[in-house]
Amino acid sequence: MLGIHAHYCNKLSKFSVTFRILRLLQVSISTRPEKDLATKPNWSIISNSANLKLETLRPRDFDVVYKYNKEIRNLGGRGKVKEARKLFDIMPHRDVVSYNSMITVHLRNKDLVGAEMLFKEMPERSIVAESAMIDGYVKAGRLNDARKVFDLMSERNAFSWTSLISGYFRSGQIEEGQRLFDQMPVKNVVSWTIIVLGYARNGLIHRAREFFDLMPEKNAISWTVMIKSYLENDRFNEAYQLFHEVPQRNVYTWNIMISGCLRSNRLNEAIKLFDSMPYRSPVSWTTMVSGLARNKRISDARKYFDQMPHKDIAAWNAMITAYVDEGLMGEACLLFILMPEKNVVTWNTMIDGYTRNGHEGKALQHFVLMLRSCFKPNATTMTSIVTSCDSMLELVQVHAQVTHLGFEHDTSLTNALITMYSKSGDICSSRLAFEQLKLKDGVSWTAMIMAFSNHGLGHHALETFTRMLKSEAKPDEITFVGLLSACSHSGLVNKGRRLFDSISRAYNLKPKALHYSCLVDILGRAGLVDEAMNVVCTMPPSERDGAVLGALLGARKLHTDIKMANSIAEKLLELEPSSSGAYVLLANAYAAEGRWDELAQVRKKMKESNVKKVPGYSQIEVKGKNYVFYVGDRSHPQVEEAYSLLLQNLQPLMREMSCTPENPLLEE
Repeated sequence: MLGIHAHYCNKLSKFSVTFRILRLLQVSISTRPEKDLATKPNWSIISNSANLKLETLRPRDFDVVYKYNKEIRNLGGRGKVKEARKLFDIMPHRDVVSYNSMITVHLRNKDLVGAEMLFKEMPERSIVAESAMIDGYVKAGRLNDARKVFDLMSERNAFSWTSLISGYFRSGQIEEGQRLFDQMPVKNVVSWTIIVLGYARNGLIHRAREFFDLMPEKNAISWTVMIKSYLENDRFNEAYQLFHEVPQRNVYTWNIMISGCLRSNRLNEAIKLFDSMPYRSPVSWTTMVSGLARNKRISDARKYFDQMPHKDIAAWNAMITAYVDEGLMGEACLLFILMPEKNVVTWNTMIDGYTRNGHEGKALQHFVLMLRSCFKPNATTMTSIVTSCDSMLELVQVHAQVTHLGFEHDTSLTNALITMYSKSGDICSSRLAFEQLKLKDGVSWTAMIMAFSNHGLGHHALETFTRMLKSEAKPDEITFVGLLSACSHSGLVNKGRRLFDSISRAYNLKPKALHYSCLVDILGRAGLVDEAMNVVCTMPPSERDGAVLGALLGARKLHTDIKMANSIAEKLLELEPSSSGAYVLLANAYAAEGRWDELAQVRKKMKESNVKKVPGYSQIEVKGKNYVFYVGDRSHPQVEEAYSLLLQNLQPLMREMSCTPENPLLEE
C-alpha cells in the first residue's frame, strides 16, 4: 500500500509541476502585445526560459511567481505603475514572464524610461520584451533605438517587424520602411496592411492601392484601411466604390464610410447607408446624429436621436451642441434638463452657448449650478465664464475662482483674462496677468498688444512686440492690427509705414482690409490725405471695404475738398447703406465749411433711409451696479453732481495728464 501511495504521489507531483509550467506558458503568451497574438508563438524560446527556472525553483515557487505576475498585470491595467513596480521589486523569485509583465506595464502607461531601465537589467531577454521595447521606442519617435534592439534580436516575430516598418513610414522614411518590408521573411495580412496604411499616410495613395491589390489575403481591416485612406485623401468616389466591393463588411467598415459621407457633405448617401446597415452599434448612431447636426441638418439629426435605442452622452452632447450653434438655446436647455447623465463637456457646451448668444447672466447661473452639482470645472469652463463677465466685480470674482481651481497658469484662460481686463478698463490687471503667465503663445502677446493699443499706450504696444519677436513667437494678422492701431493712436507715422510694409515682406502675410484701414487712418490723422488716397487707390479692390473708405473719409483736412468727401461717402454708402458713419462724417465735413444747407440735406437723407446713429456712452460700475451715461442724456437723478464733478475736478486733471499720455503706473 505504501509503495502504491508513493507511486501516485510521485505522479501527482509531476502532474502539478507540468500544470504550473503550462500556466507559466499561458502567462507568457498573454503578456505579448495584442498584434503579436496573430503570429505563431515561439515555443522553443518560452520552453527554454521555463526549463532554466525548473533547475532553480521548487514546484511551490511556481505558484508564488504566477500570483505575483498576475497581480502585477492587474495593477498595471488599472494604471497603478508604482504599486506594480513595488510588487515586482519585492518578488522572492522572478522569471522571464515577470520582466515581460513589468515592462509591458511601464509601456502601456507611457513610462518608456522605466521600461528601458528594466529592459537593460533583464538577465535574459525574451522576444516579448524586445518586441514591446521596439514598439515603445517607435511610438516615442526613437527609431534609432528601436532599430538597435531589432538588429540584436536573435529571433524576430511579425510584431517586431511591423512595428519598426510602421515607425519608418510614420517618420516619412518610406524607402527604409519599404526595404525592411522586402526583407521580411514571412508577411502576414497585418504587415501588408501596415504598408498600405504607411503609403496612404504619406499622401502616396496610388502606391497604397498598388500594394492593396497585391495583397495575397485581405480581411475586413485591410478593406477598411484602404477605404479610410481614400477618404482622408479627399477621394470620396473611390472610397464609395471600394466600399461596395467589400465581400464582407463589419460594423466598423460601415461606420467609416458613413462618417466619410458626413464629412464630405454627402448627407443623402450617409442616410441611405445608415438605413441599410444590417447592425448598428452605439457608435453608428452617435456618428449619424453628430454628423447631421454638424452639417446643419438639425431636424434629421433629431429624428435619428429620438430613434436611438440607447442614447450615450456623446449623442446628447452632439444634439445640444447643434442647437447651441444655431442659437436655439431653448431647445438646447430642454435637452439639457432631460439628459439623464451629464459630463463636463455638457456643462461647457451650455455655458459657452449662453455666452456666445448674449446671455451672459444665464452662463453664470449655469456655472453656479455646475458647482452645486459637484462637477469640477476645467480650463475650458473658466475661459467661457471669463468671457461672459460684463462687470469688473464679476471678473474679479471669477479670477479668484480661477486661482482657487489652479488654472492661473493656463495659457488660453489667461489670454481671455488679459482681454477682458482690458475691455473693463483695467490695463494694469491685464499686464499683471500677462507677466505672470509662464508659457506665452502668439495669442498672449497679441492680446497684450491689443490691450495697450486700445488704451492709447502705443509705445508699450511696440515694446511688447519687440519682446514678442525675441521670444520667437510668430505674429499673425491680428497682431499687426493692434500694432497699426497703436501707431495711429500715438501718431507714429513712420513706424506705422514700416510695420505695414513688413506684413508681407518680413512675415509673408497678406494685408487685409483692417490693415489698410489702419494705415489710411495713420496717414489721415497726420494730415497726409494725398498719401492716404494713394493707398486706397492702389490697394486690391477686394479689400476696399467700408472700414477703409470710412478711415479715408474721416482723414484730417479732407473737409477742404468737399467734392472728394462726397464721392467717398457715396461709395461708402454703396458698400454699407445702413451705416451711420458715412452720414456723420459727411455732415461733419459740411459743418466745418459752414455749408448748412448741405448739412440739412444729409440729415434729411439719413432720416428718410431710417438710419440712426448709435449715441456714444460711458459706463461706470459702483458697488457692483453698472451706470450708463449717453451723450446728452440727463435722466440720471444725480446728473448735476456728476457734471459738476466732471467740470470742476476731472476736466482740469485730464488736461494736465494729456501732456503725459503714458500711465506712470505701467512703467517697468
